[in-house]
Amino acid sequence: MTAGANRQQILAGIAAAAAAAGRKAEDIALLAVAKTFPQAAMLPWLAAGQRAFGENRVQEAKAKWPALRQQFPDIALHLIGPLQSNKAAEAVALFEVIESVDRDKIARILAAECRKQQRKLQFYVEVNIGDEPQKAGIAPLQTVEFVAHCRAAYGLDIAGLMCVPPAGENAGPYFALLAKLARQAGLKRLSMGMSQDYETAIAFGATQVRVGSALFGARPPAAG
Repeated sequence: MTAGANRQQILAGIAAAAAAAGRKAEDIALLAVAKTFPQAAMLPWLAAGQRAFGENRVQEAKAKWPALRQQFPDIALHLIGPLQSNKAAEAVALFEVIESVDRDKIARILAAECRKQQRKLQFYVEVNIGDEPQKAGIAPLQTVEFVAHCRAAYGLDIAGLMCVPPAGENAGPYFALLAKLARQAGLKRLSMGMSQDYETAIAFGATQVRVGSALFGARPPAAG
């Protein structure tokens, strides 16, 4: 299947899930998760019209996207992986959206870098929705207060919440909890749902789904 046909198939799946939930397909964005795929592999997707891409690592994005941006200046990059403070300056320079704000230190440093670089980014607070010790993210009980703190203390443009539910469990209750937290925090955007569960996420209010393997196929091993 060509990239264009594959993308249309996923968009059709999004539209069907939206219709089943009484929602509009245009209210749900498709983020193509491009981590570990090489620069050349992005060209068919860009030619097919995809512009929003997610990356997990700052260094990988730095090596992959600047040259592609010369051909496609309207690319929108989202950082969806954990962000170390020593990579914050590069992240602010590279990305339009950072979806992994999960602690005070990184919020403070990102705000300072945005001022320094005169860049206006959007941010999502990452929620450790299953309270899993091995995962990054703010605890659900701290989320609403943390969103308010990021806005009041640092002036960050917090657009929404992001989560990855526990593997092997029914994702629905976790998506429902994230939607509830977003309402309590006064946020309208929800980045939730991946290749295996994006239809469920749409039913619970996702405004963006992060799809990788269903678009690109089997993922090559990450370097390093």
